[in-house]
Amino acid sequence: MLDLPAKIRSLIGEGEYIIDTVGKSDSTVILFEDKVLKIQLISEESENEYRIMQWLQDKLPVPQVLGFEKDKKKSYLLMTRVPGEMACTDKFMKNPEQLTAMLAEGLQMLWKTDISNCPCIYNLEKKLQMAKYNVENNLVDVDDAEPDTFGENGFKNPGHLLEWLINNKPEEELVLSHGDFCLPNIFLSDGKVSGYIDLGRTGIADKWQDIALCYRSLLHNFDGKYSGKAYKGFHEDMLFEKLGIEPNWDKIRYYILLDELF
Repeated sequence: MLDLPAKIRSLIGEGEYIIDTVGKSDSTVILFEDKVLKIQLISEESENEYRIMQWLQDKLPVPQVLGFEKDKKKSYLLMTRVPGEMACTDKFMKNPEQLTAMLAEGLQMLWKTDISNCPCIYNLEKKLQMAKYNVENNLVDVDDAEPDTFGENGFKNPGHLLEWLINNKPEEELVLSHGDFCLPNIFLSDGKVSGYIDLGRTGIADKWQDIALCYRSLLHNFDGKYSGKAYKGFHEDMLFEKLGIEPNWDKIRYYILLDELF
């Protein structure tokens, strides 16, 4: 059996479980029939996820917190499983028009949320501070970056990229941002968003943060980068048509580049 705090163990009982291997998180995610246990090293993001999830309980479809414990190194967040399926599952990928419409609605649901009492801020000032820490502590995985971010036609190194990001900060349109609006983090059911998960970077930030990462996630899921299976029918204007806005390619590029340092 897993080595867990006594309180968490009492809440999960002896039910069967599997280890979730989807996504790129450094945490361990354990799936029970009706619960999820997320184990991760104690960090600002792990604390933020617990805090923002509680704050969002009556505002958006997020998991319900069942228990939260910490030891000297790790945090243990036990929550309910959200209904539906990940946005990157085969049945949604086969219908890009419907998928992008649901994702656009999911973005707009975030933007309509009142942020006046939001307990977490992830604006550019905060994100660039975090990025600086990652660069200074050699925590940036350049091998996981987009092909043209670093190297001959890109930035020399993460420090060079950070300098560019600091010198080219765009004007922000502050809303409630998921912070990692990628397809595996958005659950869909009955034609709409049924759950947002992985909320460690959720808080007040520029709306284009989520647009950029959603756009990148759509591109790579449709071109088969993650699953090895490519899908037809998606074009780059589709998301913006559903949102009813013109793409701001400068801000999209900026936030994709910023994410390279995380």
